[in-house]
Amino acid sequence: MSNKSADFIKRAVLFFTLFLNIYAVNSSRGQVTEQDSLALVALYNSTNGDNWTNNTNWLTSNPVSTWYGITVEFGRIKGLDLRNNQLSGVIPSEIGELSMLRDLRLNTNQLYGFIPIEIGNLINLYNLDLSENYLIGSIPAEVGNIRYLAYLLLNSNQLSGSIPSEIGNMKSIHTLSLMDNQLSGSIPPEIGNLAKLTELYLYRNQLNDSIPPEIGSLTNLKYLFLYNNQLSGSIPPEIGNLTNLKDLNLSGNQLTGSIPAEIGNLTNLNFLRLFNNQLSGSIPSEIGHIHRLYRLYLYHNQLS
Repeated sequence: MSNKSADFIKRAVLFFTLFLNIYAVNSSRGQVTEQDSLALVALYNSTNGDNWTNNTNWLTSNPVSTWYGITVEFGRIKGLDLRNNQLSGVIPSEIGELSMLRDLRLNTNQLYGFIPIEIGNLINLYNLDLSENYLIGSIPAEVGNIRYLAYLLLNSNQLSGSIPSEIGNMKSIHTLSLMDNQLSGSIPPEIGNLAKLTELYLYRNQLNDSIPPEIGSLTNLKYLFLYNNQLSGSIPPEIGNLTNLKDLNLSGNQLTGSIPAEIGNLTNLNFLRLFNNQLSGSIPSEIGHIHRLYRLYLYHNQLS
């Protein structure tokens, strides 16, 4: 290599190092991309930011990293936590511009309107909590694009329509909480794809049809709450595969047939609630194998 080429490479390395240092300094000062800044401005304006409980430094010349509820890393928004902060209005479509966001918590506010389909652009999200608001409409199928999501909390809203089958794409999810809405239709069989799921809360909706046997694939599940829906048919014997279950609540539905003997496989179960259904036949002796059972509720059925 000639001296001229070596000198050029040294200058290039020096320039690149200088660029990285400048970028790191800017990032540490809380400066973010224009794309992220405009998304935050849209959120502020769309949710009555002037009347938030805490809007410290928002829309000021202070670094974005000092704005209340914001976490910045390397010039991008990574965390947006405005829970219980009196946000009132709709979630703007610009929220989808925060493409490096990992944690989005807008729960316990007065948000209304639809969940924007652009939420599916947040493919790096780990936690999405929009619970305890007044959101309406269906769960957008685009939520299935968020493949690495671990926590999806949409409970305690006014969501309607069916649970999208695309939810089965979220293979990393641990907690799925959709209770206290107005969801209808069947539980999609694709829910059986969520092998890492430990908590499934679908209670107090209007879900109907039978419990899909694919639910037996959720072998890491600890809490399964499907109560107070309109589920019918029999309890699938595959439910006996859920050997890590601690609490099973299927009460307040229209379930028929006998209690499957396979339920005796749930040796870690502490609570079994099957009351307020139309179950018939005898109580299987296999229930006696559940040595950790603390409460057993079978009343208001047609058991013999």
